[in-house]
Amino acid sequence: MARAAVSRRLTWRAATVVAARWETPSARTLVLDVPEWPGHLAGQHLDIRLTAEDGYQAQRSYSIASAWPGDGPVEISVQRLEDGEVSPYLTDVVEPGDRIEVRGPVGGWFVWRDTATAPVLLLAGGSGVVPLMAMIRARSLAGGRQPFRLIYSVRTPEDALYAGELRRRGREDAGLDVRFVWTRRAPDDWPHPPKRIDVATVNTYGWPPDLQPDCFVCGPTTFVETAADMLVALGHDPKRIRTERFGGA
Repeated sequence: MARAAVSRRLTWRAATVVAARWETPSARTLVLDVPEWPGHLAGQHLDIRLTAEDGYQAQRSYSIASAWPGDGPVEISVQRLEDGEVSPYLTDVVEPGDRIEVRGPVGGWFVWRDTATAPVLLLAGGSGVVPLMAMIRARSLAGGRQPFRLIYSVRTPEDALYAGELRRRGREDAGLDVRFVWTRRAPDDWPHPPKRIDVATVNTYGWPPDLQPDCFVCGPTTFVETAADMLVALGHDPKRIRTERFGGA
């Protein structure tokens, strides 16, 4: 079902919010019941459209956080932008029982399929971890044995989405390695000072290029461009590097 979602015609659907939970003080996960949802691939996104009483509409795209669910709910994680039109409503106003318009799934390039056999390197900046989390969850759901490594660059421990789940999965799954890179403030017991992701970080905690890993990079534009350049400089095949970016620098 999920594999057919890439080419399915997109239509707007009235989804019901069935649950909501805070991931960080400024990021919230919404669990959506979407009628006739066709399934999706890990890495795809959906569109949300809000309509005001005067008819004004605002539309934004959000990565899907859940693994392909079949007939189950769809999850998105929304990072609040203080000057945003849509994200403050989704984080601070929407409650279970409310209905919102959604369209999707969208995208067929930045996706991971459980039929792939190559090692996977995931590079996330801030809320760019959302579609990469879907890939981690999808691998677990499928019982995959492809080795995954995630390097997650985030400002502070309080800003890290899914931190508890990532640590748990990293402990319980020998095929998943998770490395946090704190850019502004690290935990008190962290052995390294805060810093931005650099070539040494990717070289140390990523896969060597001779293993021909599939690389997925997601985050703000500057992060994505910098991380992709690092991968190329380290010798990774550009054809195996897939990027997804959002917002400004």
